[in-house]
Amino acid sequence: MSTKAYYNDNLLLTQSPHSSTYGYVVSPATEFAGKTEQLEVSGKAALDFVDYYGGENTRFTNIFLPITARYRTERDEWGFTGGFTRDNTLMGELQTTGVVLRFTQRNLWAVNPSWTRMLTERLSFQGTFQFNLASYEDGLRLGLLDYRTYGGSAGFLYHITEQDDLSLAGTYTNFSTSNAPFGLRASFPGVVLTFNHTFTESLRGTAYGGPRFISSTSRFAGGELTTQDSIWVFGAGLTKQFDSASIQATISREVFPSGFGLLLQTDRVGLAASYKLSERVTAFLGTSAYIVSGATTRAQGGKLSNQNLFFTTPSVSWKFSEWWKAEASYTYGWREVENFGDPAMANTVMLTLTYYPPKLAISN
Repeated sequence: MSTKAYYNDNLLLTQSPHSSTYGYVVSPATEFAGKTEQLEVSGKAALDFVDYYGGENTRFTNIFLPITARYRTERDEWGFTGGFTRDNTLMGELQTTGVVLRFTQRNLWAVNPSWTRMLTERLSFQGTFQFNLASYEDGLRLGLLDYRTYGGSAGFLYHITEQDDLSLAGTYTNFSTSNAPFGLRASFPGVVLTFNHTFTESLRGTAYGGPRFISSTSRFAGGELTTQDSIWVFGAGLTKQFDSASIQATISREVFPSGFGLLLQTDRVGLAASYKLSERVTAFLGTSAYIVSGATTRAQGGKLSNQNLFFTTPSVSWKFSEWWKAEASYTYGWREVENFGDPAMANTVMLTLTYYPPKLAISN
């Protein structure tokens, strides 16, 4: 159970006149996990009861119901991740895509089963399926379109050495809007090559890349427009663990679906670092920079304006007893939209108090 006091002087990162927003969030949550020799299941049920005042005077509830399962046999492993998320567009979608949408609630269903088959001691086959269904509260009035995506990947993973893994997979994704008289349908097959390397027990790195071939059709009142394009997606990450600290650096280019009714190309650079000041006090710094452009034409016609977004969040947490933790954080946000004049800036302060009850464990 946690309680957060919240203040933001520009919640929507807008250049237009605006007022500060303040409020509080009450977040009860419970987690569960169980396992046998072959089966592992874990999940979470969490709520956010949010009250905002001032610039955005509103009340809403976020819901988080993720679940993960894994079943192993001698040569096969079946997995599942997915669940239901009800959040607002300034949470999960903004952090993923880097685009500020209109402020409303989003419902997202996700179903992601997977299968891995060991062919030899070093070579395995991997297959995945992905399905996502997103809808927005009062979306059409706000210019947001519900959408669904489905697809999957299939390929091979080769365990080169104890420190090196190499995988090659073919991927396919289909995206379509679902609640507008003029919509978008797009598909983008591709190939991705991934390399993982363990330098030491405390230093690990990964890199991947490959092309995506995008074919999209936008339907308008007067007809339709079909386009073909190709985009190279890539990513790299490095994680270092110290005795009292950790640091993770990432860089990536990905294609994401958006409530604007189009696919986005998002370039992102991220840095996350934590340092244990004492047994009870930990400092954290998270920074992300985004460059976003439209990978397809908008369903309503036209291209999305290029956008730049930057966030940095220093925080300090204090676990002052076995079951209680206090945290203070500050976030600076900066947003620039092409041809929209001066950039917008935001300052956010959050104070959090969290209670962790004792865990209940049962074993046979």
